[in-house]
Amino acid sequence: MRGLSEKIGIVAGGGRGIGAATAKRLASEGASVVIGDIMGDWAREVADAIKADGGKAIGVDLDGTSEDSQKAIVEAAVSEFGGLDFYHSNLAGGTEGDIDALNCSLETLDKSFAINAKSHFIATQAALPVMLQRGSGAMIYTSSGAASGGSPWQVAYPMTKNAIHALARHVASKWGKKGIRANVICPGVVLTEAVKIHMTDEQVEKSLKFVPHTRLGEPDDIAAAVAFLASKDGEWVNGQVWHVNGGMQFRD
Repeated sequence: MRGLSEKIGIVAGGGRGIGAATAKRLASEGASVVIGDIMGDWAREVADAIKADGGKAIGVDLDGTSEDSQKAIVEAAVSEFGGLDFYHSNLAGGTEGDIDALNCSLETLDKSFAINAKSHFIATQAALPVMLQRGSGAMIYTSSGAASGGSPWQVAYPMTKNAIHALARHVASKWGKKGIRANVICPGVVLTEAVKIHMTDEQVEKSLKFVPHTRLGEPDDIAAAVAFLASKDGEWVNGQVWHVNGGMQFRD
């Protein structure tokens, strides 16, 4: 990608899966990356792997639902590398007990909103002031195809993922004239470590039948999309929701 070699970015939720693949891809393109994860040791492992390959990265503990923790990871980017050009907000979870609207508890709903929506809001509040001072920046949020696919088996997760789309469009429309871009990526079925653990071979085969493609997704597929949106090549993309799903959903 053009224009990533001097960029400084954060990957939240970068200890495993999509986040780890994204951090490695960004670093391979020359970006300096701060990797945050609730599992801080995972983040540091990814950073160590990047540095072993000649890249620039640090790993830190990150509780995405904490205002102080989000501020701290932004401060780490500034103090370690001198600024912040993009923030990939890639946190998700809290789906245990998330079933239909009549049987999903308020506790489960609140937990899902905290992880899947509030965390992205807090990340935005932490990152935007630094980007505005810099005169440019990109917020890149990970959502999910569940936001638009219709999920009879869960209610909270799709609701919270839709909130991310509204947040990104708000940021893009409010601060686009000040050099800020905000975009969303909605992955389809991506075979991360967690998905491979929780999906049986039968479920994987069934999912593939619904994709007009030869395979399901890999973390590197999403990493490539994030790298584009963070780069100079993607600088005229703003306020968009990209479905990177092998064609599982056809979207305008």
